[in-house]
Amino acid sequence: MEKIHDKKGKEMQEKISRRRALKYMAATGAFSGAALSSLRSFAGKGKRANIIFILIDDQRWDAMSCAGHPFFKSPNMDRLAKEGVRFSNTFVTTSLCSPSRACFLTGQYAHRNGVTNNGYQKKPLPKTFLEYLQGADYETAFVGKWHIGGLREPRPRGVDHLVTFMSQGVYNDCPLYIQGKKVKDKGYITDRLTDYALEFLDKPRRKPFCLYLSHKAVHSPMTPPPRFKGLYEGAEVELPPEYGKGGKHEYNLLHTAVMGMREPKGIIPIIKRYYETLAAVDETLGRVLDYLDESGLAENTMVVFAGDNGFFWGEHDLVDKRFAYEESIRIPFLVRCPGLVADPGREIEEMVLNVDLAPTLLELAGVGVPSSMQGKSFMPLLEGKQNSMRDSFLYEYFRDRPWPVPPNRAVRTREWKYITYNKGKMEDELYYLKEDPREQNNLIADPAASVRKDELKKEMERLRREIKG
Repeated sequence: MEKIHDKKGKEMQEKISRRRALKYMAATGAFSGAALSSLRSFAGKGKRANIIFILIDDQRWDAMSCAGHPFFKSPNMDRLAKEGVRFSNTFVTTSLCSPSRACFLTGQYAHRNGVTNNGYQKKPLPKTFLEYLQGADYETAFVGKWHIGGLREPRPRGVDHLVTFMSQGVYNDCPLYIQGKKVKDKGYITDRLTDYALEFLDKPRRKPFCLYLSHKAVHSPMTPPPRFKGLYEGAEVELPPEYGKGGKHEYNLLHTAVMGMREPKGIIPIIKRYYETLAAVDETLGRVLDYLDESGLAENTMVVFAGDNGFFWGEHDLVDKRFAYEESIRIPFLVRCPGLVADPGREIEEMVLNVDLAPTLLELAGVGVPSSMQGKSFMPLLEGKQNSMRDSFLYEYFRDRPWPVPPNRAVRTREWKYITYNKGKMEDELYYLKEDPREQNNLIADPAASVRKDELKKEMERLRREIKG
């Protein structure tokens, strides 16, 4: 494999990039059964499992061809779903970068772990799954975007090998911090983070490992590598009918301007750039999966692929995330673990949360799950031994200045959602998701739904008490 410190010339790097792009675009025509690796059995019976967690920024739950996207092709995400499972109802408990990342790491809700917005951290982050795994003699690595704790240089605890950058970083020639030392790195950030991740995987070792690969992509300003620019130039983008017609949220026009969209028609080129940027994520995911298969590591490695929050592309006349609607709070979530996953290729419809990741990884590693973690292990779902995780969950969003999104809470069940806003700044909302999945018909004032509204209010209070502990 290519070493990250190799001093080849720029021309050679461009040739490699072109070859990768041609290989990727050839694969996007359709998923090929030949791409499936020859997976045997889960070796964890006598050997502790390795773990790879790959987190993408701002990827919608449906931004995968295996989730039915109309034009985006994701052969490697599809491959992961085919060889493992796709969780089709996975949600974040706070739809915002820093809080969601802290929830993944700690297994705790934002108000418990202290990371309630992108800029201010109330207290040191509680013990993370990386620390627990390191304490259980795992070799740990964090590669990529940390984005917890404001503008300070990231120094996560429990990490043996660290490659990261300040805040959001940049797509090209991003300065990196490698083991605490600032380095002038060259290249496209998605490629380079994958290079560093593969170098870590290629190290000789006697311990099991946990690699957390956290991409900058596809955060704005969406910037694809040259090899994918124009990949979806001819794609037909269908905007939601409500976009540009003046919604009830004052926030929508502000963030439209922030993203460089001066008028509604300006959103379409940005959507295309979003998916061209995401194409590089899918391509590099294939590099990781190929390496695992070729090195023999795949049979004893759990791979988890997720997004940190959803994203609006005009739904509810909004762009970005933060609100409690489905497009904002649902995320892609794929898991492959040979021999452990029963009936690979399944879709799991149970409601799973970002706080469920940490207890699951600890259970996989044979590490006791602390009572401070509020999530639940979804291991039984992987093994096909359990049909239900939860009947409802609480969503919460806190003030994140300067964005004028009011703090809001929601309770979501399998069929209903109730949303309330801080200090009554906006009208409460009630949706029957079974018949109204796009949440267009607010039933809050419908007398026929009053009983359901009262039940959900009570359920919200019960969940608030439960997660406060």
